[in-house]
Amino acid sequence: MIKKLITIQHDLKAPKKQYNSFGKYNYRNQEDILEALKPLLYAQGLVLTLSDTVTTVGESLFVEATATISDGEKSMSTVAQAGLDLNKKGMDKAQATGASSSYARKYALNAMFLIDDTKDSDATNRHGKTQPTVAKTTTSKAPLLSNSEAYLKVVNAIKAGTHTIEDVKSKYVVNSEVENKLRNL
Repeated sequence: MIKKLITIQHDLKAPKKQYNSFGKYNYRNQEDILEALKPLLYAQGLVLTLSDTVTTVGESLFVEATATISDGEKSMSTVAQAGLDLNKKGMDKAQATGASSSYARKYALNAMFLIDDTKDSDATNRHGKTQPTVAKTTTSKAPLLSNSEAYLKVVNAIKAGTHTIEDVKSKYVVNSEVENKLRNL
């Protein structure tokens, strides 16, 4: 099954078909990824399933999406999480949950199929906020902070005011995408 996954990762082209006229950038959504994946999965005889669970960490809700591929005997999964705000302005609870689900599923698919979103809207859109960009090279042996249980603890600590982003960076390697998310809590 690994060889089949490698083939899909190599062959997958998921262009950014969507355009945000307000931010003036192109992006891809979950549907764009799935549209590009279906023929590749079919050709390799693999099935992709997506599932969600809602989890609570402290007082925060998260949608945890799991992407699983299977050949009928073996399977592999990736997981991603997205915050869930049931009081999001202009959305009812179902819409807010759906938006978080789509976001988490997109990133579970990105992880499974090695889709690089470093130039995608989520990585570059500052929503009108300017921040200096600093290039960092690190050889630290500190663990990478990513969507994990540690990340959820960090989010709660920052929201509670018991830790700062600088505190977090002293314990973890924090990429720019994660740092931007933490700064925008």
